Amino acid sequence: MFVALVTGSVVATQKTESMTGHKLLVVEPYRLDDKARDRLVSTGRTFIAVDTLGAGEGQFVLVTQGSSARLTPETKSLPIDAVVIGLVDSVRIGGKNVFSRNAQES
Repeated sequence: MFVALVTGSVVATQKTESMTGHKLLVVEPYRLDDKARDRLVSTGRTFIAVDTLGAGEGQFVLVTQGSSARLTPETKSLPIDAVVIGLVDSVRIGGKNVFSRNAQES
C-alpha cells in the first residue's frame, strides 16, 4: 500500500465491459521527505487506479496494487492493478503530524 495524491482522472469510453461504470483516477505516490522527515513529497511517478470510494482531485488516498487490488468485493472480477482503498485523514511519523486533511482544508 502507499499514500498518493489524486491529480486527475481518465475517461475511456471504449473499454472492456467489466470496467464500465468504474471511475479511473490518476494518482501520484507520495513518500516521507528523506531529510526533514516532517512532510510528504512526491515520488515523481503516476498510476491509474480504480476509485471505489468517491475520491476527488487534490485528496490524499490509500492505494493498493498488484494482485491485492483485486481482493475487494468491488474489484474481484476486474482486470486492474491499482485501487483506491482509503481516504487519508492524517499521517503521523515519529510522533509528528506530517499530513492532516483538516489542515489542508483550512
